[in-house]
Amino acid sequence: MYASGAFVADHVDPLTDEQIQPNGVDLTVETVLEQREPGRISRDGKTVGDRRPVRADTTGEDVEYVSLSPGGYVLQYAETISIPPGYVGFIYPRSSLMRNSCMLDTAVWDAGYTGKGEGLLEVHHDVELERGARVAQLVLAEADHEETYDGSYQGERL
Repeated sequence: MYASGAFVADHVDPLTDEQIQPNGVDLTVETVLEQREPGRISRDGKTVGDRRPVRADTTGEDVEYVSLSPGGYVLQYAETISIPPGYVGFIYPRSSLMRNSCMLDTAVWDAGYTGKGEGLLEVHHDVELERGARVAQLVLAEADHEETYDGSYQGERL
């Protein structure tokens, strides 16, 4: 069973009232990255390829909006998420993202994970995203587990 949005809100920070939904909490854009070099996933570990923030101008300055052409991007969320024991987290795209020909792919968020995660943003038609825009929704579902998350992404970007 999914938890209420009010329960999920207790595990996300920072948060505004408008981000709390009946069944989850909206997550916002902090940064959009482009992967520039290959990564590697092997039986012995992983390496994430070099990634750089998407810039909307040629000066290299941070801006509030980024214009994205079709392709794959890494979207970093602005909020710190803490998945409580007894739950598993799932992140879904908001419908406004899908209605603009974009999709957000994420993995399972295990009980015990704390960090500022990220997802794979698939852009199928040109779109502009503003820093702070609500693009995803975190939901928590009750789940049995033997242990809690203690992997290499624990505490990421904190």
